Amino acid sequence: MKYVIGIDIGGSMTKICAFDENGRLVAPMSVRANDPLASFYGAFGKFTQENGISLSEITCLRATGVGSSFVEKTTYGLPVECISEFEAVGRGGLYLSGLSDALVVSMGTGTAMVRANKNEYRYLGGTGVGGGTLSGLAKEILNMDNVSHVCALAREGDLANIDLRISDITKKNIIPTLSGETTAANFGKLSDLATPADRARGIVNLVFETIGMMAVFAARGEDVQNIVLTGRMAEEEAAREIFHKLSGMFGLNFLIPENARYGTVIGAAMK
Repeated sequence: MKYVIGIDIGGSMTKICAFDENGRLVAPMSVRANDPLASFYGAFGKFTQENGISLSEITCLRATGVGSSFVEKTTYGLPVECISEFEAVGRGGLYLSGLSDALVVSMGTGTAMVRANKNEYRYLGGTGVGGGTLSGLAKEILNMDNVSHVCALAREGDLANIDLRISDITKKNIIPTLSGETTAANFGKLSDLATPADRARGIVNLVFETIGMMAVFAARGEDVQNIVLTGRMAEEEAAREIFHKLSGMFGLNFLIPENARYGTVIGAAMK
């Protein structure tokens, strides 16, 4: 059996997957390391060993991500092809969603948005708001920095103690598609009595709503109906709840596919 291996080398996490010669995806995995080369070699060794893949069975390594520039053009005697991260984001999003045309949103430390279809993978822009924002704010406000832990705590919180909502400032239905629970100002009604769970809920809501609204604007500008969310943050339950709400408010389809966190590395491997 022959394999093409994809590797996405991030600042603190490297993801790896493979496609065999029949187009079957070999289960992706992640390895955490602060050094890009250590992360690359660690992920490669662990992945090939656990899946019983020998060097002779690998035809190519396809690397993407901020750390891919550190990898030599030939590694273990195998050619290494560097893939544009934005192309990988677009390809992976379409593959996971089964769509042929979509806005693909990659939620990592920051957030990138790519218009993807069969003819192009075009970077539209993004925002510095992402997992790094959530982690940083939580560390400052709550002395926590694990995104999953913060999201878990947020489930116990009450936004009424944090955010100013439309129902707080008017009794009129100003915009028919927006309910009274719609955010008017994130952290605009922070109460002295707000609990850590309330604050966690406010941080999570701020980050996901900001990403969601950026995606809404980008989708409208591109006349795209489907928005595919990828990256580790997309798999948090809080993300599903907030983006489901935004789908109803703006008439767009926010989709979180299975294996969303591996969208970029899958896109790199299938180039």
